[in-house]
Amino acid sequence: MLTTNKLQQAEQAIQNAKQQLNKRYRLGFHIMAPANWINDPNGLVQYKGEYHAFYQHHPYDENWGPMHWGHVKSKDLVHWEHMPIALAPTESYEKDGCFSGSAVDDNGVLTLIYTGNIFVDKEQDILDQSQCIATSTDGITFTKETANPVISKHPAEGSGHFRDPKVWKHEDSWYMIIGTRQEDTGKVVLYKSQDLRAWQYVGVLAESDGTLGYMWECPDFFELGGKHILLFSPQGMEAEGDLYNNLFQTGYLVGDYDYKTNAFKSGSFTELDNGHDFYAVQTLLDDKGRRIAIGWMDMWESSMPTKEDGWCGALTLPRELTLTENNKILMKPVEELSLLRTQQQKVCTDKSLSGSYLVEATQDLIELKLDFDLTKTSAQAIGLKIRGTNQDETKLVFDVEQQKLVLDCSKSGKGEDGVRRTALKADQQLSLRVFIDRSSIEVFANDGEVTMTSRIYPTEERLGFELFSESGETEVIDFTYWELEDIWG
Repeated sequence: MLTTNKLQQAEQAIQNAKQQLNKRYRLGFHIMAPANWINDPNGLVQYKGEYHAFYQHHPYDENWGPMHWGHVKSKDLVHWEHMPIALAPTESYEKDGCFSGSAVDDNGVLTLIYTGNIFVDKEQDILDQSQCIATSTDGITFTKETANPVISKHPAEGSGHFRDPKVWKHEDSWYMIIGTRQEDTGKVVLYKSQDLRAWQYVGVLAESDGTLGYMWECPDFFELGGKHILLFSPQGMEAEGDLYNNLFQTGYLVGDYDYKTNAFKSGSFTELDNGHDFYAVQTLLDDKGRRIAIGWMDMWESSMPTKEDGWCGALTLPRELTLTENNKILMKPVEELSLLRTQQQKVCTDKSLSGSYLVEATQDLIELKLDFDLTKTSAQAIGLKIRGTNQDETKLVFDVEQQKLVLDCSKSGKGEDGVRRTALKADQQLSLRVFIDRSSIEVFANDGEVTMTSRIYPTEERLGFELFSESGETEVIDFTYWELEDIWG
């Protein structure tokens, strides 16, 4: 009864808050809560023919608070439907929140594995975290296990910072990794089970060598292209030139894993996205054999102007992951996103460009496709401006000489920290696919070789796009854009 009442109270709070929203920055085709705060994606899973995504959610305020699990589902990864809140903190072992976790289909039972959070001393960042389970046979209503927590205490190699379980099945056994820390060393620990309830501690799967931060959040572990990938969000990494410039990062290790010895041997850490707002990524393997990733499209301790409007936080577009021969992960938008296209505008093809070329489009939900022939380019830089009123703009630039892609959001809400740069080796062709929502931009360059994801906060009216070349000419092979559907109406 307590659980039912807590969920009903949360749902009522959301419905009330929904009526008070200012919609100036509300996104048109990204996962958001109906109102108030969200952060990490949780429990990405396919269940009974539908995709489910959960997320960390505070239904009572636009700021972070006691975590619930919000819930959406979709048949096509594009058109999402809000479902009732799945989890609320109702028990003593989770009195301060149902933190992040994952989901599996256990022979027709949708099983959520999540972290129960207790603040021992919030100001001193002392936590007591445990791992818990809730199940459902209809994919809507969840029942917490009476035996919770199924893992009540962190191992000796960890600490009370012991969270974000990711579970998968290999042959006849279930495996779980959990992020933790010991003093200033971030790490991921491994467990094994036959029934998702009784867990055997296996050991440390991987840990920082002193350069990869003090806490590893939101770990994920999966096979891709014949290798094993450990994906995680390390806290406390130092910036190195153009790398690791966000306060907190998300990236991966590529290596080989032996289920008999539980040994994971990997290479160096690689950042997964080079924009401002990309964190806490989680993946699922779908029935088409695709490894699909979704992240939180915001960043801790960054400016979040939407709080003034009664909401905060969104998830990225779903991306398909592939691994190259040199062990680099490529991210591309899932093919289903073409379903968003409502009207196509082919602007120009095989056009020599010197200076600028303006397209007066006021639609604020847009997909752009840009292809440049770099063998016919004498310009030092080429790119795109998304123009707005009051001279605000978001600028995407490829520096031909330095071979870098630059996303400049300094005039669209990011201020002094508004520029991100990343290496992009391109000497034949530059291909850009750009998704622009009301307050976000997602850039995919050269078939996912580089991605850059950022929230942007321009004034409400957009004045179109401007293609440009600086100090020379470029050959535009193709410039096409589509107006996109507003799935939330």
